[in-house]
Amino acid sequence: MLTGCTWLQQRLDKFLGGEEGDTAQELAWDGMDAYENGKYAAAIEKFQKLKDYYPFSKYAILAELKIADAHYQREEYEEAIFEYENFERLHPRNEAIPYVIYQIGMCYYDQIGTPDRDQTSARKALETFQRLIKQFPQDQYSRRSEEKISKCLKSIVVNTYGVGLFYYKTKHFKAALQRFTSIISDYPDVGYHQQALEYIAKCEASIAKEAPQ
Repeated sequence: MLTGCTWLQQRLDKFLGGEEGDTAQELAWDGMDAYENGKYAAAIEKFQKLKDYYPFSKYAILAELKIADAHYQREEYEEAIFEYENFERLHPRNEAIPYVIYQIGMCYYDQIGTPDRDQTSARKALETFQRLIKQFPQDQYSRRSEEKISKCLKSIVVNTYGVGLFYYKTKHFKAALQRFTSIISDYPDVGYHQQALEYIAKCEASIAKEAPQ
């Protein structure tokens, strides 16, 4: 019976593999070869074919992960995030999950611009790295995340401080006060604590002057 099942699986592999007769293992090897040689589009094609033709193969999980990695290497961050998050949803107990969460964070991290730009990427990267550290505090990818968090925090704080200065200079003192206060309460150890305190005092003094007597 086992021999018959093996023969049937081999025949099915040949049929599903298409005209070239690629087996799941061959597609996995071809995909890895393309990936390791920087041919990421070809790698995605091979791994996607593997997923489509052999969804229950032991190589299918590898294909899911490497498709995400290939998109990341191509700087196709939205596609990479989608694939990583889908992997995490489908395989929550897989040993690669710490790496997957780290890579989601890196997709956001790599999109962090200058501090004067929108900080959505920095905030999402920070949230993702913090989630990784909380879930897997002893994992090597958590230790790597700690190195990235400081840049995320600095980018957010510099942006917040800059917005506060803008509001202060344009005499929107309440809005400025809110920004400087958030630095003290939310990011006390990033290096802008003293400057924020000084502007909090200035804002409060200016607000007091504007108050009706």
